[in-house]
Amino acid sequence: MLSIKDLTIEYSSGGYVVRPISNLSLEAGSGQLVLLLGASGCGKTTLLSVIAGLLTPASGSVRVVDTDVVGLSGNALTEYRRHTVGVVFQAFNLLPALTASENVQVPLRAAGWKKAKARERADELLASVDLSERAHHRPGDMSGGQQQRVAIARGLAHDPPVLLADEPTAHLDYLQVEGVIRLLRNLADNDRLVVVATHDDRLVPLADAIVNLTPRAATTERPPERCELAAGEVLFREGDHGDLVYVIDEGEVDLFRERDDGSEELLHRADAGAYFGELAPMLGLPRSATARAVGPAVLTGYTLRSFRAQVGGPTPGSLLEGAADARDAAEV
Repeated sequence: MLSIKDLTIEYSSGGYVVRPISNLSLEAGSGQLVLLLGASGCGKTTLLSVIAGLLTPASGSVRVVDTDVVGLSGNALTEYRRHTVGVVFQAFNLLPALTASENVQVPLRAAGWKKAKARERADELLASVDLSERAHHRPGDMSGGQQQRVAIARGLAHDPPVLLADEPTAHLDYLQVEGVIRLLRNLADNDRLVVVATHDDRLVPLADAIVNLTPRAATTERPPERCELAAGEVLFREGDHGDLVYVIDEGEVDLFRERDDGSEELLHRADAGAYFGELAPMLGLPRSATARAVGPAVLTGYTLRSFRAQVGGPTPGSLLEGAADARDAAEV
């Protein structure tokens, strides 16, 4: 139903290239509830937008029900968005002047359905989400949970095999969350693939698969790793996950960020005896810069615990100060 391979997503922010998703691969089938789990800014909504055909990735492939999404354009892309994927937006995106029934009818009328047929379909969908009695109410007269169910009904207008939901419980209190969670689980049980982007771990027990887009702080211990780099060789790139702190034994390493005009901004040039890369294993952050050897270089990669033992046990605070002194080049 869904196959993603080596997906990398990039966009511009503040003049820099931001890479929230790097080399992601996953597969999911019909009848599954899949969670894209992670903190704000980790790329959940961006990934949903690529699956929905709203954004184009930098590289990689996305196949949904045997359709190559990345290669779609024109009418084929319109038909894909209309019939293959339904989207439930975080802010509901209901039209305030229309009733619940009329909001559900919008995608049907846009596809050329007759008014009576569209109204009949909207009534069926509202009944399926237990909102028949609210069919003629406008969004302002409904609770957040009711508006979310209207949005879900609208996403199901063309009976798509895949439903994408972005933070569906974000604006709901605990009384409203239960009904929405149960509804999403039931939709997946009916042989539909439901992909939910969320930071709400209350959905975890109901999920068939979980994709954690926020890397965890490194805890696995392993022996130090010796790295020999040729001139110009990249050790890691911005956006990569990382679990090692690097100490330079010989040579120099540039830490830089990519700008959206294709240029590079040098943050710091580290030479023999310097260390970098501590924030990724310490805080579970992606690398926020790229590390590249200036000339031939030899480095040793340490887990956070072994690094602290090696250099005499610096505190997390001192590590952060070291990163600040390098203009955040520890980035990484």
